[in-house]
Amino acid sequence: MKSFGLTDRGKVRKDNQDSFIIEKCDARDCLVVALCDGMGGAKAGGLASQLANKAFVSYIYAKLTSRVRRALDYRQVLQDACTEANGVAYEYSQFDEAYNGMGTTIVGGVIKNNGNGYIINVGDSRAYHISRRFHVITQITRDHSLVEDLVEYGAITKEQARVHPQKNVITRALGSEADVEADYYDFTLQSGDLLLLCSDGLSNIVSDDEMMEYADLYPEPELLCRSLMSKALNRGAKDNVTVVVVAR
Repeated sequence: MKSFGLTDRGKVRKDNQDSFIIEKCDARDCLVVALCDGMGGAKAGGLASQLANKAFVSYIYAKLTSRVRRALDYRQVLQDACTEANGVAYEYSQFDEAYNGMGTTIVGGVIKNNGNGYIINVGDSRAYHISRRFHVITQITRDHSLVEDLVEYGAITKEQARVHPQKNVITRALGSEADVEADYYDFTLQSGDLLLLCSDGLSNIVSDDEMMEYADLYPEPELLCRSLMSKALNRGAKDNVTVVVVAR
């Protein structure tokens, strides 16, 4: 597998509260990937993002490389990693008033060399499965956001959600509460398929169809990441933008 990631503060924000990690694990022939988008002020949001990301990936990597070789329940490992990351961020939020209310989204998990993938998410950072063979892009994760709830209830359309004034309001985050509920998904990448993770700084400004078009043009992870980033920046990128691509 090949992988690449990019993050940028965008054209408006002074700080970048996004973060990503790509970690290769030879012991299990897989990659551990994670992307976070912090909130709660520049100082607090960036801290929440970094803390949660490192705690999440470190927990998973420790389980993958344990000397006790056994079949892993990836759903349980990812859920426990998310709990660990939430706990670390939440504890920091209690230390100082400057950190009160801080939190972060997360989307991440494990992608094995055989194509089996296991993903978890909290918030509105997304995972997409891109099939270049069939020219199909599928959003794996469901946003935990106000507008996604409104779409699900039939109150607004997907098109209206993209321009809704409250499109950035999320209903779940790591670190903002003592407990958090995460959603788990599994999937399979066929040869030539791509996994794309992104913060809402990309998905709010580049459509799914455009992501698919760029994936057709640039199948290499680095080229695809750079092309999507350029697209977002050229459109003004009012938010931080992060994109991670894994290709099988």
